[in-house]
Amino acid sequence: MTDAVDAARVAPQEAVATLLRTTPVAAELAARFAEAGHRLYLVGGSVRDALLGRLGTDLDFTTDARPPEVLRLVRGWAEAVWDTGIEFGTIGAARHGAMLEITTFRADRYDRVGRNPEVVYGDDIEGDLVRRDFTVNAMAVDLVAAGSVAIGGEDTSAEAGGVDAGGACGGVGGACGGVGDPATWFVDPHGGLAALAARRLDTPATPQESFADDPLRMLRAARFVAQLGFTPAPRVVEAMTSMADEIKRITVERVQAELAKLMCGTTPRHGIELLVDTGLADHILPEVPAMRLEIDEHHQHKDVYRHSLVVLDQAVELERRDAPDGKADLVLRLAALLHDIGKPDTRRFESGGGVSFHHHEVVGAKMTRRRLRELRFPKDVIEQVSQLVYLHLRFHGYGTGEWTDSAVRRYVTDAGPMLSRLHKLVRADCTTRNRRKANALQRSYDDLEARIARLLAEEDLKRVRPDLDGNAIMELLGVPPGPLVGMAWKHLKELRLDRGPLSRQEAEEELLRWAADQGIQPPERP
Repeated sequence: MTDAVDAARVAPQEAVATLLRTTPVAAELAARFAEAGHRLYLVGGSVRDALLGRLGTDLDFTTDARPPEVLRLVRGWAEAVWDTGIEFGTIGAARHGAMLEITTFRADRYDRVGRNPEVVYGDDIEGDLVRRDFTVNAMAVDLVAAGSVAIGGEDTSAEAGGVDAGGACGGVGGACGGVGDPATWFVDPHGGLAALAARRLDTPATPQESFADDPLRMLRAARFVAQLGFTPAPRVVEAMTSMADEIKRITVERVQAELAKLMCGTTPRHGIELLVDTGLADHILPEVPAMRLEIDEHHQHKDVYRHSLVVLDQAVELERRDAPDGKADLVLRLAALLHDIGKPDTRRFESGGGVSFHHHEVVGAKMTRRRLRELRFPKDVIEQVSQLVYLHLRFHGYGTGEWTDSAVRRYVTDAGPMLSRLHKLVRADCTTRNRRKANALQRSYDDLEARIARLLAEEDLKRVRPDLDGNAIMELLGVPPGPLVGMAWKHLKELRLDRGPLSRQEAEEELLRWAADQGIQPPERP
């Protein structure tokens, strides 16, 4: 990600010029609105991201045109149009790979019971911006005044070269005068550009007003801290702390969506710390602040909460090392944060000053599954995170390599498709400051990974199956499909894990031996 301070020092002219060169759809759309006598502004997160040099293909616009007029202007031009948000004044459109949301100026009123406002259309851009969540999202670019279109009917479409260097408008400095003086087109009534340069997160109105209107904004604050490295203003933190209970007004689905985005941010630890410090985590992830165990001077052990944050940091670092595309791994990150949430419920003080957390991985897996279900995460995410929490201690039985090949096979089989994630989680879970101990643990895991690689190459462990399939079992035992076949299959799989691949003859002999123990009389073989 481009550094926020450096990027925000780039003149807005450069950011807008780059936008118009790389996203000609914006100029095309502005031309259509200008011809119809309407204003069109790039707004909110799209302006922020353009200034940060990280603008994607999702663009947000606001306009003085009412929704029916917006529909008329985009139909026939956009490749797809949808009006699912029309009751809130929003029309969606797609063109040339860009996803556009066009919303009529808003001056909403909130009942401060739910979070859905009474939609009231506004008359100007300033009134629209003051209702937005944060000052860095309360900036707008008047695309018409910026010189990105020709007022007077010139063809400014991408096909006509409207925003290219030699086209009708000539991009920056062309026939239309380029983007010109920012004072004529850059709308920033709340100091968003200065806040962006300072990495400061503040609200256009008072935080109390903003969060009372929409408590979800408190989670968005934590998300921006994690995603963009912003620091919330003291008054924002104060309001989040005093108003944390208000998050109960927000639906679980919206909370989950914001939490997932936070966890996939550049520094998720900072977002989690803000949630815990303000008390918001008590309502959405209570198991995390519960890890802040009181440390008895006679029973020393790690601060479980701080340890979990370090594990999260280290998991993110390992993930980035192995994922050059930069895609965040939500499952790994959740598992890193939650892997020890079973410790508070399993802590026992031992005689002699020791502390134990027996079976905290089992308890933690159950707690993880319950919490993620309550947050309505997808089923596959719930199962994968819970399984990683359950398995994260398994490696510590490896010791100095005394595991048998059978134990290694079971480790791989239990991890299944999450083996690479388990590798990262186990390595990230080493937070000791004792370098000798840390190096010994890493060497042990290096050895385990080498053994896994060898067995994978020799035996294809990723597809461990019994040496006889169901059809062969039924034929050999002379039984129809049913539970008995499943029992025989499971027995052969256990043998496969214990002994490795068997020959056909060995597998058949073992199956017949098992059948005799079960009192099953197979048919005579020819």
